[in-house]
Amino acid sequence: MKKRKPWYEFLWIFSALYLTLGIFNILFAWLGLLCFFIPLAISIIQGNKAYCNKYCGRGQLFELLGGRFGFSRRKAPPKFLRSKWFRYGFLAFFMTMFGLMLYSTWLVFSGASLRQAVTLLWVFRLPWDWVNTSFVSPAVAQFAFGFYGVMLTSTVLGLITMVLFKPRSWCVYCPMGTMTQGICQIKHRKDASDGRKSEETGRTAEGACQ
Repeated sequence: MKKRKPWYEFLWIFSALYLTLGIFNILFAWLGLLCFFIPLAISIIQGNKAYCNKYCGRGQLFELLGGRFGFSRRKAPPKFLRSKWFRYGFLAFFMTMFGLMLYSTWLVFSGASLRQAVTLLWVFRLPWDWVNTSFVSPAVAQFAFGFYGVMLTSTVLGLITMVLFKPRSWCVYCPMGTMTQGICQIKHRKDASDGRKSEETGRTAEGACQ
C-alpha cells in the first residue's frame, strides 16, 4: 500500500495560490504575513528551523519546479551565498527595504496619494491599477502593494537561483531563514548558559538550527 504524503508537503500549493490571487486582488498580499510570523513563532517557541525544513511552501515550490520538472542546473551554489557576511548583509538590506515599504504605508495613512504599483526587485515599478481597492482604506491597500512587491521579488530571486544552482538555493540566503537560525542559536545558547542542557543535547540543538 502506497504511503500517503503528510499534509505539509502540499504547502507549495499555498505559495502558488498566493502569487496568483495577488494578481487579481492585491489585498490577498496580507496573507503573506503568515510567512513572516509563523517561522518566527516556531523558532522562538521550539528553538528550531522546522518551518524552513518542513513547512515552507516556497521552498517546496522551488523543489518541485527545479527537481521534478527539471528547471534547475542542480549545481552547488557559490560559497559566498552561504557566508555570514552575505546572509546578514542581505538580511539588513531586505529589512531596510521592508522599512521603506512601511514608511510609504505611513505616508499614505497620513494623507499621501495611494500608489497602485508593485515594485519588482526594488527597482521596476509594475502598474497594478486594475485592482479595485475603494472598499478599504488607502493605507491598507498601500501596504498590500508594497508587501506583494516584497514577496514577488523574493520569489523571483529564488527562481533565478533555482535555475542557476540547486532547486532550493534560495534557502541558503533567505532572510527569514537567517533570522530563524539566529533566534534558535541564541535560544540554545541561553539554555546552555542556564545549565538546562547537557553537552550532548546542546550538540543536537545546534544541529536543529541548520
